[in-house]
Amino acid sequence: MNQYLTAKDVASEKLFFIDGLALVSDAIEIMKKNDISVLFIKKRDERDANGIIVISDIIKNVIIPDKNPKDVSVYEIMNKPAISIPATLNAKYVPRLLVNAKISVAPVEENGEYIGIVHLKDFLFNSFEK
Repeated sequence: MNQYLTAKDVASEKLFFIDGLALVSDAIEIMKKNDISVLFIKKRDERDANGIIVISDIIKNVIIPDKNPKDVSVYEIMNKPAISIPATLNAKYVPRLLVNAKISVAPVEENGEYIGIVHLKDFLFNSFEK
């Protein structure tokens, strides 16, 4: 049996969630406090999908148009559904999937739950087994 690293093996466990009704100012505080660049938006129910918000969403949709982060809700600028990576995917395919989807970060999903997160920068900054 071939041993290879999976998306789960290379994922960071640094996941942070926020409610979609929260203000962008709250999202900024969470990001700043935890030194992170991405937040996931909690599902409303079992049939809902998680959303995602990254720093560029805040810059593009709040800062550049000169809106007050205390007047904008997370749900107004989030991307939904978040594109997720299967936990068992061979790690060598993760960067290709991210690039093809035109995203730089994605959650790793196992049994319907997010268990970690992968960033393109991780593949640049770290070396992984082939």
